[in-house]
Amino acid sequence: MEIDKKNIDVKTIENLFVTIPKGTVEMRDDRVKKIWKREIESFRLSKFPVTQDLYTEIMNENPATFKGEKLPVETLSWVETVKFCNKLSEALAKNQCYAIDLTSQEVSFDANANGFRLPTEAEWQFACQAGANNTRYGELEKIAWFKENADNRSHKVGQKQPNPWGLYDMLGNVWEWCSDIYDETVYGSYRVFRGGGWCDVERSVMATTRRRSHPYAFKIDDLGFRIAMNID
Repeated sequence: MEIDKKNIDVKTIENLFVTIPKGTVEMRDDRVKKIWKREIESFRLSKFPVTQDLYTEIMNENPATFKGEKLPVETLSWVETVKFCNKLSEALAKNQCYAIDLTSQEVSFDANANGFRLPTEAEWQFACQAGANNTRYGELEKIAWFKENADNRSHKVGQKQPNPWGLYDMLGNVWEWCSDIYDETVYGSYRVFRGGGWCDVERSVMATTRRRSHPYAFKIDDLGFRIAMNID
């Protein structure tokens, strides 16, 4: 697919990102009663989930159930999110982070590429918590769209209060795909998503909540994504 670059501007896209400092994050999985720590190198993360106007500009389609330019794009699989990352990288003359085998559809990842990618779940949680160790970065009603206030649909990004690092909608509105395989020995290729969505009750909308599903077949109307970049 040829990408029309007339509406794609490097500075405009890169201004959508904030720089996340290096640090350490404590992860947990209540399913297996496990706690572990990850070291995080500084990286860049988009302020908002990917919106439908940007997705449509790059992919020439809009799979979202709830239509609107500044609504988060949703109803797309994990592999569709990495294809978007590659296309956006191509449009801005950056090195693609992913290679997709056309026969097997297996995805390999270049951790050193300067293009766009999904955050790891450790990066996602560290950024969501803004370096703290809290389950939320504020009062839920003020920071997130969830079951009690969302009126059964997604909402325009950036309307709720951001976290201390200037990231919006990290909790609620739509879940966000991350790069990681959840547990290969039990769930095979299932990938992680984080953050809670508009139809989730309060107890599910936390920085530490982990979910997972099939990277090719699973797509729902409260699951989108946010993009990251390495520091050049």
